[in-house]
Amino acid sequence: MYSKTVRDHFKSPRNVGMIEDADGVGEVGNPLCGDMMSIYLKIRDEHIKDIKFQTFGCGAAIAVSSILTEIAKGKSIEEAKRISNKDVAKALEGLPKNKLHCSNLGADALHMAIKDYEDRKAAKPKTEPKRKETHVHDRGKRCYCPYCDAEVSEGETFCKNCQLEVEGNQ
Repeated sequence: MYSKTVRDHFKSPRNVGMIEDADGVGEVGNPLCGDMMSIYLKIRDEHIKDIKFQTFGCGAAIAVSSILTEIAKGKSIEEAKRISNKDVAKALEGLPKNKLHCSNLGADALHMAIKDYEDRKAAKPKTEPKRKETHVHDRGKRCYCPYCDAEVSEGETFCKNCQLEVEGNQ
């Protein structure tokens, strides 16, 4: 069911922990499955010098967090902003369909940590972001929630399954 890479990153996760004086912190969670991720960044010369994570969740969520830190470490802020959930899933050699939402959480947490860093640098007050992603249309004309893969009615902006808001259709 899980690739060798997923199993490896679950059994021996890299970069686990917390950075006390982090330059940026991103925290996300999915109420459907209970996965919670925190990403901590240490930035030097606009590059990710150190990155750590704390994840409470399933094996896929832990593997996503681990490989995400491996991908992002050493990258410039601009390069790290381009890391997508598809990049994370690809690096893990795929995830089961019912676990793809974990790769969304990882990329979201990284992007939130970068935004937190940029906001701190610009002395902007911290605001709580509202997660909102677009429905997925990959199986005919049906819409699917990007977080939990549950079917969502055309035009819906709220997934009743995972209780998260989703944008209109693609």
